[in-house]
Amino acid sequence: MINGAQLHLAVNHMPVVGVLFGFLILFVGMLMKNSSVKKTGLAVLVFASVMVAPAYLSGEPAEDMVEHKPGVTKALIHEHEESAEISLVFTAITGGVAALALALGKMKRDQLAGKTSVAAFALSAVTFALLANTAHLGGLIRHDELRTNASVTNEAGEKNHDGDDD
Repeated sequence: MINGAQLHLAVNHMPVVGVLFGFLILFVGMLMKNSSVKKTGLAVLVFASVMVAPAYLSGEPAEDMVEHKPGVTKALIHEHEESAEISLVFTAITGGVAALALALGKMKRDQLAGKTSVAAFALSAVTFALLANTAHLGGLIRHDELRTNASVTNEAGEKNHDGDDD
């Protein structure tokens, strides 16, 4: 049976990669002035926004699995959680704007759909930056080799300070 940490690791990359791909596909579609490519980019952004829910919701069970492991601190988890909340909101808004652009295109409201697509594009750039930061903060929780100048507790319970030559 899959546990909370495994589920979180399985799904948490989808919004990050999805928003990046959606952004890039939408960018290419806008450059080429190709509505099919633009629609594909928008659809990828919608998919990424749907996938942010299981990534976010699986965070708490993942925390329960790792919060007492050596080197894991409440501060690292809290910082990741705070960032995840902001990323959740921005990803949902980006997906909503992308869905609106697709709907407007279906209704033949091309001028408004175009402006909404540009808004989705701009939002996706910001959202990707937020998601990438959230992913980085999540990685810091279990990957102390990514930390700089961080205090880490080793298996014996002794504090090691990264960057110290002592």
